[in-house]
Amino acid sequence: MRRHSLVLRIVGCLFLAQIIAFPIAWLVTIGIGLTGVEFFATSLDELSAIRAKKQIIASLAINEDKMLEIRPTPDLLEDLKRAPAMKFAAFRSLSRDPIAGSSPELIAMLKPLIEISPTHVHFILPGDPSAIRRGLMEPEWTPFGRLHIAVYGQKFRLGDIVDAAIEETRWLTAYLVMAILMSAGAAWFAVRWGLRPLRRVAVQASRIDMNSLDQRLDANDVSSEVGPLVDAVNDALARLDAGVARQRRFTANAAHELRTPINVLGVRLDAPEEPTFKNDLKRDHRRIRNIVEQLLASARLDQQSTRRDHTIDLVALTRTIIADAALLALKARRQIVLDAPSAPVLIEGNRPALESVISNVIDNALRAEPEGGAVHVRVAENATIEVIDHGGGVEETDRDLIFEPFWRKNDSIPGTGLGLAIARELIDAHGGRIWVEETPGGGATFKLAFPTIELD
Repeated sequence: MRRHSLVLRIVGCLFLAQIIAFPIAWLVTIGIGLTGVEFFATSLDELSAIRAKKQIIASLAINEDKMLEIRPTPDLLEDLKRAPAMKFAAFRSLSRDPIAGSSPELIAMLKPLIEISPTHVHFILPGDPSAIRRGLMEPEWTPFGRLHIAVYGQKFRLGDIVDAAIEETRWLTAYLVMAILMSAGAAWFAVRWGLRPLRRVAVQASRIDMNSLDQRLDANDVSSEVGPLVDAVNDALARLDAGVARQRRFTANAAHELRTPINVLGVRLDAPEEPTFKNDLKRDHRRIRNIVEQLLASARLDQQSTRRDHTIDLVALTRTIIADAALLALKARRQIVLDAPSAPVLIEGNRPALESVISNVIDNALRAEPEGGAVHVRVAENATIEVIDHGGGVEETDRDLIFEPFWRKNDSIPGTGLGLAIARELIDAHGGRIWVEETPGGGATFKLAFPTIELD
């Protein structure tokens, strides 16, 4: 995958922003000037000074006396018709002499200024009621040497905006290029310097593997913009570390659970002459098979197997599960009593997963219920299921531990300790919750809560 440099991207954006900002700033300055704000005050007619100066330079010619004069071209004559008050003049920059054909009024007013060789003069002639500077005098290079060209009273044309923009760009190119280069260089070093903490974090991240998931990225020196990313990575590492730790505990506990029946099986194989040999082998086989099946069920808990892609009626599902378990309950001399609303209680979920959870909790309750007793199952309209038994109950200190994989109060309790752990994983995947409370009068009440959905 091709990677793009963040430094170059930022520098490029800065370069482009300045290129775009220059004409915008120029237009904004012109706009402010047209409003008459002091210092910025200008007019559209002032923009036509560039065109007028070019026309005057184009009108320069040598007369019969070998003297330089202003001989108006057709373009200049046309402008004079459009602006009868327009005046123009030209002065030699070295000798300060006016060029023939110049306006006598401008010669009289500007001749003293030529003595100090000004580079840029805006002016208003005496008696002009306008508050806007309508005149401009600047030195210009012409085919006849350097001259001071003065124009006054010219009229605006639409194309003058383009001429003015080109002229401003020509004069400011050096400043603009230097500003862009310096800002680009400054941005380059600033971004490179600013990304140093991120590069250090990248080095730290490259050192983390499956054997060092307890390490975390140092977020002390990173910027506030990068900080959330580093925190998110650290949170992900913490979750990954916890997940790997659970998997390692799961593997160790699985090996421990399998070791005992395998050792027992080995002892039985050493005494095949025992009369109960065949039945004992079948019992050991059944125990190992149950352990392996529960291990597989736990290992297969993933997003795909618990995808919530069906609308399920908790009342109907619970009634079906109880009907399947009723025969076993009767054989064990126990009963199952269902208390549920007549209307459907709908949730979104995976039917096989929910069947596994509810069946497991009811099966545990039947084993805990004293002989001759009844397990009560209640389905509430808020998508909560209560499975109530009247057995020995669960001590308060054990109510969180019973949902841990392979947990058993003691070795005399049958099973692998995976059933409730699997149930909690499945309910968590459904956005629900499972917990246990004490049954009034003795026993345990397991509660399962699910998010509900509304009927259309």
